[in-house]
Amino acid sequence: MTPHPGRRRLLAAAGALALGGLAGCASLGATGTAALRNAPPAGLPRRVELGATPFHPQEDYQCGPAALAMALGAAGLATPPEQLSRQVFLPGREGTLQIEMLAGARRNGALAIEIPGRLDALLRETAAGQPVVVLLNLGLTWAPSWHYAVVIGYDLDEGAFLLRSGPLERQLLPFDTFEHTWARAGSWAFVVLPPGRLAASADEAQTTSALVAFEKTAPPLRAATAYRSALARWPGSLTLAMGLGNSLYKAGALPEAEAVFRTAARRHDAAAAWNNLASLLLERGRLREARDAAQKAVALGGPTLDAARDTLQQIEARLAASASPRRKAPRETPRERATRR
Repeated sequence: MTPHPGRRRLLAAAGALALGGLAGCASLGATGTAALRNAPPAGLPRRVELGATPFHPQEDYQCGPAALAMALGAAGLATPPEQLSRQVFLPGREGTLQIEMLAGARRNGALAIEIPGRLDALLRETAAGQPVVVLLNLGLTWAPSWHYAVVIGYDLDEGAFLLRSGPLERQLLPFDTFEHTWARAGSWAFVVLPPGRLAASADEAQTTSALVAFEKTAPPLRAATAYRSALARWPGSLTLAMGLGNSLYKAGALPEAEAVFRTAARRHDAAAAWNNLASLLLERGRLREARDAAQKAVALGGPTLDAARDTLQQIEARLAASASPRRKAPRETPRERATRR
C-alpha cells in the first residue's frame, strides 16, 4: 500500500490473483441440468425474477459494457454503458476480456466476485437478489461466438433461466441450452456488489481474491467495509484481518487498526501481524510496546523476517534517542545579563 506522508509501509498477508480471460462478445452438462430438475437446492423459491435490474440493449460487440452496466445499476452504482465502453472495450479484439469486466466493476466502486461455475450457484445468487454476469459461447467449441449476458432469475417449473441478453430485455432460456452454451465458455460468472455485501455462493478463497483486488483501487474506508463483512463470515482468516487492518490504517483510523492487528497477532501468532502492530505502535510513540511486538515478529522469522528486523531496528534507535540525556543550556551570570542589556 502507499502510506500517507509520514506513514509506514505495512505488510499484507496475500497478493492479487492473476487472471486471464476470453474476449466477448459476438453480435448477435446435461448432468447439471438433470440434477437441477430432480433435486433443486433446498430452501430456494420455485421462481425468481429480478425485474428491477436495469436493461441496456446491446449494440454490436458491446455486450460487455451493456452487461456490466446492468449489473452495476442493480448494485446501486448506475454507470452508463458508453462510459464503461471507454473503460473496458478492446477494439482490437472487438470485445471485452473477463479481466477487464472485473476491473471495470471495481473501477466504478463495486466488489466483483467470481462464483463457482455451477447451475445451483446461479440459483442461489439470484435468489439472494443478485444478478449474475455470465459469459456464453453461442457458437461452437472450435468456432466460438462469445457473448456476455446477465442472469436475472429462474423458473424451476419451466426449467429455464431468465436473462437480459443482447437486444432482449427478458429471455427465457432452457436449463440445458444455457448449460451447454455456458460450459462452452468455461462456465465463468461473477456478481457485482456494493461493499458490505457478499456473494451467496462464493467460498472464502474466491471472496478473499476479490477483496484483495478491490482494496488496490477502492477508497480505504470502502475497502474496510468490504473486509469487515467478509471477516464476519470467516473470522478465522488472517488475510482478511490483515486487509481490514491495512485499510483502516490507510484511512487514518489508527486505534481501530491497532485493535485489528493486535487481535490477529494474538489469534494467529503471525509475524506479519506482529510486525504491523509494532510499526503502528512505533508511529503512535508507544515504543516499549512496539519493541515487544517487533521482537515477537523477529522470533517467528519466515518471509517477513527482514521487514521485522528493520522495524525492530527503528524502534531500538528511537528508544536509544529518547534515553540520551539532553544537554542543558548554561545559566547566565549577572555580568552576562548586564552586558546583554
